[in-house]
Amino acid sequence: MGEFSDWADKGQKIRKELLLMVDEDTRSFNAIMNAFQLPKGNPSETSARKKAIQDATKYAIEVPFKVMQLSLESMEVIKEMAEKGNPNSITDAGVGALCARTAVAGAFLNVRINAATYDDKKFVQDIVEKGAEIDKKAKSLESVTLELVEKGLT
Repeated sequence: MGEFSDWADKGQKIRKELLLMVDEDTRSFNAIMNAFQLPKGNPSETSARKKAIQDATKYAIEVPFKVMQLSLESMEVIKEMAEKGNPNSITDAGVGALCARTAVAGAFLNVRINAATYDDKKFVQDIVEKGAEIDKKAKSLESVTLELVEKGLT
């Protein structure tokens, strides 16, 4: 019973962090919008505006990347529930895997679109490569979890 309690605690922690990321996503969007509204009437203002846009863009890359990481973590919990949880709730694990996989994929789209306008190409290359690895792991976990669900239905 303690094992399930540990998994539930981990799941709740991830859920809380993901809910916080909703607000972070809003803040990152607002930061970009505010940066684009900065004045650009002279070289100093233009430089400050460009820096603010770049800073906000990096934040807008990091937020969905964190969502990717948290969603992948949730998939570990979901897989365990498909393996060891209540057999009558196995389809809930399947739905959870599908949703978490979609969260990873959607967040990766946001990482990539925001990375396209970020000037630090080394950072971009690194985070896109890490994102691709997370995406690959999520696809694998989704597949494994759905196989467990299918077995549980027969």
